[in-house]
Amino acid sequence: MDSFQAILKFFMNRKAAIGYSFMALLTMGGERVFSLVAFRCPCSNENFRYGLVFLFSPAFVLLVIGYFLNSKTWKLFTGCWVNPRKIFPRGNTCHFFYIFGQITLNALVAPVMWLSVALLNGTFYECAMSGLKNPAYLHAVCHSKSAKCFEELHKVACDKSSMPFSESDELKRTLQAQSQILGWCVIVTTALLSLLTTCCASCQSKVSHLQLMFWRVYAEKEKEQLEQIFQLYATKLSERNLKCFFENKEPEAIPLPAFQAWEDASQLYSFSSNKQHYSTIHRLVEEGQKEIKEERETMLDFVDREIP
Repeated sequence: MDSFQAILKFFMNRKAAIGYSFMALLTMGGERVFSLVAFRCPCSNENFRYGLVFLFSPAFVLLVIGYFLNSKTWKLFTGCWVNPRKIFPRGNTCHFFYIFGQITLNALVAPVMWLSVALLNGTFYECAMSGLKNPAYLHAVCHSKSAKCFEELHKVACDKSSMPFSESDELKRTLQAQSQILGWCVIVTTALLSLLTTCCASCQSKVSHLQLMFWRVYAEKEKEQLEQIFQLYATKLSERNLKCFFENKEPEAIPLPAFQAWEDASQLYSFSSNKQHYSTIHRLVEEGQKEIKEERETMLDFVDREIP
């Protein structure tokens, strides 16, 4: 039993790494399905548009899904039409762009994975670039090839070209090599930007490493228990209402937060080193249910990333 708990604790502490690994496997599987089942290069003048659609459209869809699945998106935008000050508070107009940047960075993980896998495979890029009619690009690719290369490059992806097999095969390998080089450039650039962003965020931290670890654990526990409380109170309220409706009784009082309290608790939290509050609800409980003023002193949200 102890060994099972140790294994479970190990996986729970590696949730982010496991999640990204699972996402990478899904991305690779999805790319293979698209390549084998849905993708059919037309080998015509439509090659360029067709290849780019298959290369970038899934990435865009994954980006939109990333925005949808991020709870911060809805915390940021819910009610902003009625109350624009919610996303552009007085004295801190950059708050919106800072939070939206965090959301975008998280949402970009899946699209970057898709682009990396698709470029390393080379199928979509090969089809797209074989249909590109840019004279400079054609001269670069068809250098030292027969004259038919300029006219039949779009047929190379389907092996329908009348060029000698050695030239056709060399062109395919060249296009695939270009695609894989771009794929590795995307991977290396993303890795470097992630490292730099993480290092900059850590260097600007106003709290210690141990306090950040505590903050992350607290945020996870609060989220888990908040969902349980929602289930408990929603069940109690629905049971009371249905019972009173069918039995024609006066309802007993069930204490629930006021409207303003719901509004205050739904705001995105900005950490202040003056008061050790680790969430919006924590600050509400400590200071009472009153209007929350945006604080100018903020720090990067370390809770969303894994702390070793």
